[in-house]
Amino acid sequence: MQANPLQWTASPGLGVGLETTSSSPLPSFSQLSLGNLSGGTSVNSLKTRGLFLVKAMEGSRTASLNGHPGNADKNASLLSSVGNSTNILWHECSLNKNDRQKLLKQKGCVIWITGLSGSGKSTVACALGGGLYRRGKLSYILDGDNVRHGLNRDLSFKAEDRAENIRRIGEVAKLFADAGVICIASLISPYRRDRDACRAMLPAGDFIEVFMDVPLQVCEARDSKGLYKLARAGKIKGFTGIDDPYEPPLNCEIVLTHEGGVCASPCEMAEEVISYLEDKGFLEA
Repeated sequence: MQANPLQWTASPGLGVGLETTSSSPLPSFSQLSLGNLSGGTSVNSLKTRGLFLVKAMEGSRTASLNGHPGNADKNASLLSSVGNSTNILWHECSLNKNDRQKLLKQKGCVIWITGLSGSGKSTVACALGGGLYRRGKLSYILDGDNVRHGLNRDLSFKAEDRAENIRRIGEVAKLFADAGVICIASLISPYRRDRDACRAMLPAGDFIEVFMDVPLQVCEARDSKGLYKLARAGKIKGFTGIDDPYEPPLNCEIVLTHEGGVCASPCEMAEEVISYLEDKGFLEA
């Protein structure tokens, strides 16, 4: 069976190319060849993005795309299936994260501040953002309540929705980090598995978990939003620390503690995080 002319060329960031000539038939899978281009990207690195070569089926109009039937035309050379999204292609650009970091004179990362309601997460996040701004560094805060005003307004506080809330924020935070921005995510995120899943989205070292280690009784005494009072009265169900668990981090990068009834100021806590960023080289390109 003769195929239509097929030619595909990767963008500069990709390291593989696949092409056939107009005079040759559609190749079998065993005949497909990979060539190194000027990107240096390996086949394995493409697989980590969920990209797999199309298995061209001789004598068939369709190709198998990660187990899904797909279109074998010239646009179907490298396609992937992620979740419920099928026949999608990761598009690489020549401008990459390193270029953006050089422009900003900093390294993108995610600072994930976790802790009970009332532990001071949002206050420290704002102090941290201000401290970075005064140093000429660009950051952005993803506050748990703020994100629920828009992107996650369709989610409740049931366990499955809380997991999806964290996943979405993790994906957005990853994009900010890829843009070279220091992203500060501030939210309760009570379950270790959800925080660990967000950590796994980023390169090693780029996810910085900050635990606000403040006792429940202190957080409840503050109760700036009145939520603990409502939870104790049974008017809020599944409230973290009351009738739903909080799982403290086991191996976080930074612990901000409340010791002996004395708590450092938000600015002092923020400076501790900034010192970590300086030591790890995030405040320079």
